[in-house]
Amino acid sequence: MYSQEKLESLKNLIVSKKRLLVSFSGGVDSALLLKVSYDLIKDGVIAVIINGDTLPEFELDHAIKFIHEHGMRCVIVELKQLENPDFVKNAKDRCYYCKKDQITTLREIARKEGIETIADGLNVSDFNEYRPGILASDEEGVWHPFVEAGVEKGEIREMAREAGISFWNKPSESCLATRIPYGERITETRLRMIEEAESVLKEIGFSGGRVRLHQRIGRIEVPCDDIERIIEDRREIILRLKEVGLKYITLDLEGYRSGSMDEVL
Repeated sequence: MYSQEKLESLKNLIVSKKRLLVSFSGGVDSALLLKVSYDLIKDGVIAVIINGDTLPEFELDHAIKFIHEHGMRCVIVELKQLENPDFVKNAKDRCYYCKKDQITTLREIARKEGIETIADGLNVSDFNEYRPGILASDEEGVWHPFVEAGVEKGEIREMAREAGISFWNKPSESCLATRIPYGERITETRLRMIEEAESVLKEIGFSGGRVRLHQRIGRIEVPCDDIERIIEDRREIILRLKEVGLKYITLDLEGYRSGSMDEVL
């Protein structure tokens, strides 16, 4: 259970800013930050959704729905991540360059709106994972209110549930590029293949899974509790994933792990 002191600290920090641009991905973390900010400073907050090449369409739809439900002001901006060669070559610092591009886009909007502070949903738990994008954010002066208030991921979910956010327990999502091994070039074809493959899993009833793309091999990761069930449904999964363009379909017996592509580093 989170401490009330942390929530009050978060609120005081947000109020002190008066005006705020929140980078909104549609995930639980940024949704909570956005809702708390909107409840406190109303028109002083603006949400920005970056619709990049690596954002699945269902995530964009989900984010827009949340904005409409709460009547928040929002800007949706396109970002052509595949035009950045440092991103496309997919080295281990890929996320650093992507984050730099995102912040440049956010800063342009903030300047037009006369807003000084750009905030994101980074929390204390994120430092336990390999995230080169954090360095880019810190270099560019992006504010991390959850970090400053000492809030962890589990506490964010509890706060989101109490705040009435319906998807407080929504599985964490990440950009589609995280499904491609470092060193393998990121292309539009690969991103769309991954998006379609994961949409198939969701349609069949498996949420929170991943399809990691190793050339034409799809490595499925689902929570361990779903492994037996996915084997039972393997015929339909194989058929539909081959229609997407995968040549071979494999199941990772370790189950879903956030950032499993980082295990080779």
